[in-house]
Amino acid sequence: MSQATFSLRGHNPDVLTCIANLSNDEVFTPPEFANRMLDTLEAAWAESHRGAVIWEDPAVKFLDPFTKSGVFLREIVSRLTTGLAGHIPDLADRVDHILTKQVYGIGISELTSLLARRSLYCSKYANGAHSVAKSFTIEHGNIWFERTEHVWEGGTRRLQPHATKTNEEVAVWVGRRCKYCGASEGEYAREAGLETHAYAFIHTDDIKARMAELFGDNMQFDVIIGNPPYQLGSDGGTRDVPIYQHFVEQAKKLEPRFLTMVIPSRWMATGLGLTEFRKTMLADRRLHDLIDYEVMSEVFPGVDFEGGACYFLWDRDYHGETAYSNVRGGEVRGPNMRVLDEVDVLVRDQRAVEILRKVRAESFESITTILSVDKEFGWTSNFAGFHSKEQAGDIPLRYNHQGKRGIGYIARSEVTKSAHLIDKWKVMVSKAFGERGAIPARVLGKPFIVSSPSVCTQTYLFFYVDSATEAEHLQAYLSTKFFRFLVSLRKITQDASRSTYTWVPMQTWDRDWTDAQLYEKYELDQEQIDYIESVIKPMELGDE
Repeated sequence: MSQATFSLRGHNPDVLTCIANLSNDEVFTPPEFANRMLDTLEAAWAESHRGAVIWEDPAVKFLDPFTKSGVFLREIVSRLTTGLAGHIPDLADRVDHILTKQVYGIGISELTSLLARRSLYCSKYANGAHSVAKSFTIEHGNIWFERTEHVWEGGTRRLQPHATKTNEEVAVWVGRRCKYCGASEGEYAREAGLETHAYAFIHTDDIKARMAELFGDNMQFDVIIGNPPYQLGSDGGTRDVPIYQHFVEQAKKLEPRFLTMVIPSRWMATGLGLTEFRKTMLADRRLHDLIDYEVMSEVFPGVDFEGGACYFLWDRDYHGETAYSNVRGGEVRGPNMRVLDEVDVLVRDQRAVEILRKVRAESFESITTILSVDKEFGWTSNFAGFHSKEQAGDIPLRYNHQGKRGIGYIARSEVTKSAHLIDKWKVMVSKAFGERGAIPARVLGKPFIVSSPSVCTQTYLFFYVDSATEAEHLQAYLSTKFFRFLVSLRKITQDASRSTYTWVPMQTWDRDWTDAQLYEKYELDQEQIDYIESVIKPMELGDE
């Protein structure tokens, strides 16, 4: 039996580099990237084990609790096959030991569990005639999958007409969500034969007991590794809800020696429902390494998520600063030893951290004190309850409906929320502006002045002042590189919520502020000025 049986690296191409992602939650990890993560793990293991090589230890147990292609486990098996040659000389016995005693996985779907078994055992069945593992007595081996159901809670109970019986009603639940992952019953209550996307690893109250059920009592994993599902569609497809944080939190409960995962980087500054996760992660002194890729395609070619991706190495027995590295265009900055929770979000570039410290050293009032909140007047971006022709008593309404910007009109009496802001002069800016990680970046769409009175939908945020002159000075400030640079430190995706502007200082509106004046006011040195100038595009005011 040859070494090639257990490694596909000699083939061109490697089959696992050729498969397409199934969906946004099933993003396959390229083998080359999986090996970067394993290299980081290897170095950390050696550091904490007096130079020992993890691949030479026949007792170490690995778990991929959300395996898809099986690439992590396959590459681990390949490394162990080489590393354990001195402990178990016979190749067949060595591989059998590795597959039955050291590597474990949980499929996220029936299809991916079959793919992972094929990658790992070279057979659909772990105990089949063609399997390279010879000691299994069960078909799935150590790659487990069974259909898991969501657990619905909340919602309201309503009566509705019976589908086939006249004058009869049936009770139905509306608006229920899964207690574990937040999935909507309307989207994910599926009949037999369809994937539920109820992932076993997070659909349990006692993960240690669940692992004992699947793999035997007292199972303690030394390493948990993988690429979890990222999100679930929700609310009729209007937004995606992140779920990867649940997998990270659940894995920590198993108390492995090391935990390493690749996840979207947007958790560092934003994300629906990620505030507590971000706070916990940034404060976790067990976070040994964090490698951050600003552009998602550098990790997953062909995948188009704004904000990039990262992988981390969590060390149960470590306590200290995190070795943070930032990667863009193949250029690696770092690692720099950092305390990640110096502020409430992670500022990616150390050069930016130094500038932010200078700005924050001056006690200031944030620009958010004159900034609207999301849906300030109560209307979402798809609001259409306005008319196109002005009528007596109407006020102008700025909107972007079905991809078209425009000005509609609505009666003042219909503005029932934040009516005190109707008569303010406003400088509006689109809430969303995407550049897919471009450098230099504009960061924001062009701000424009809207005279009093006016309202808008959720499409826009606006800064408000009392006069046209103040609005002109404010607009000039928004167009500066200094202003947009400070916004960029908290804007990791196309969406710029109110909190994104937190670190921008308020100014007096008695002049058109320039970058030169602002650089001088905050005592930036030439190197810091050059840095800002290199990462932020100029902005000429005018129509978009």
